[in-house]
This record gives sequence, structure tokens and C-alpha cells, in this order.
Amino acid sequence: MSPCTSARGRRRLWAALTAGPVLAVLLVGCVPAHRRASWAIYPLQRRVPHDGLAGVSQPDGYGLHIWVETDTSESGRCKPRWSADPARLFNGNGSAPFSSGLASQVEFFEAVARADVRRALRRLSEALCKARAPRSSFVWLEPPRQASEVKSSSFPLLEGPDLISDPNEVLRREDQLLGPGSGGEN
Repeated sequence: MSPCTSARGRRRLWAALTAGPVLAVLLVGCVPAHRRASWAIYPLQRRVPHDGLAGVSQPDGYGLHIWVETDTSESGRCKPRWSADPARLFNGNGSAPFSSGLASQVEFFEAVARADVRRALRRLSEALCKARAPRSSFVWLEPPRQASEVKSSSFPLLEGPDLISDPNEVLRREDQLLGPGSGGEN
């Protein structure tokens, strides 16, 4: 029988509750392991080695999959590029973890507030930089810790030749070129 479900355990819990600081220790001890976050942290590859970190931040193996990106826009320097929009981690404590959808930015900020998560992100970022830009020096930038610190990255605009044409517009032009009775009409 759990010390939290026996009569004696409940009396001790009540005594601790009225005592003060011991409360947190007892309450954590009374939560079954499957209902606590394990905070397991490990690399979880997205496309290439070192480009993702899994953190089991919720019970039952749920958590977040933080994507690690690099910024090599400055010559000779490689630094992390942060996205505060992590993917949702599933089966994080299991043998085949995977991610799908989005986790919240609040969860991202809670995760990067942990020193162990930041250390792991730094190791992955440095390894990814060495793989992508081996001649560049690595510069560590702390991840954003709140929404006001999130910077949106601007990427070069796509030009007309890079864009896919509207399929309806292509059909209209083909019909126009081929003329009436070409069989392009439905």
C-alpha cells in the first residue's frame, strides 16, 4: 500500500501540509511515476544528425521536440537559429519516440529555462555547425526565454521563376493558345 493511501500516510501528509516546506517533497513523492514528467533529454534526429532535441516534459512520455537550426549568414561564423515553435513529442519514454504537430511556446520557454536542456542544445548546435560549416567558428547564442525575445528570421524573397504557377491560370493559358475546340474545356 502506498504511504499516500494509508490512514497513517494521510495523517503524516496532513501534518506535513501544516508544517510548510516539506509539502512539496511529500506531494512529489505521492504522485505515481507514470504521472510525472521524467525530463529525459536526448538527441532526436529530424533530418540530419544533431538537428533535434527531445525533452519529456509531461507524464506518459509526452513532451517537445526542439528543432536545432544554424545561421551561417556571417562569414566564418556559425550560430544557432532558434524557433520557439517546437513539435509535440510522443512516446518519449518508449523505444520509438516521434514528433507530430506543434507544442506551445510556453512549453519551449519552460524547457529552455532548464540548464540541462540548454547544455544539450549547445552541444547539438555546436556539432551541427561543425557538420554544416566546418571552417566556421561556433558562436553560442542563448535560446529565447520569453515571447518578447523571439526574433523572426527573414529569408530572401522568392522571385517569379522560383514560384509554382497557379494551375488554373496555366490551363487558361493553354486553352487560349490552343484555341477553341482543343479539348481543354470540361
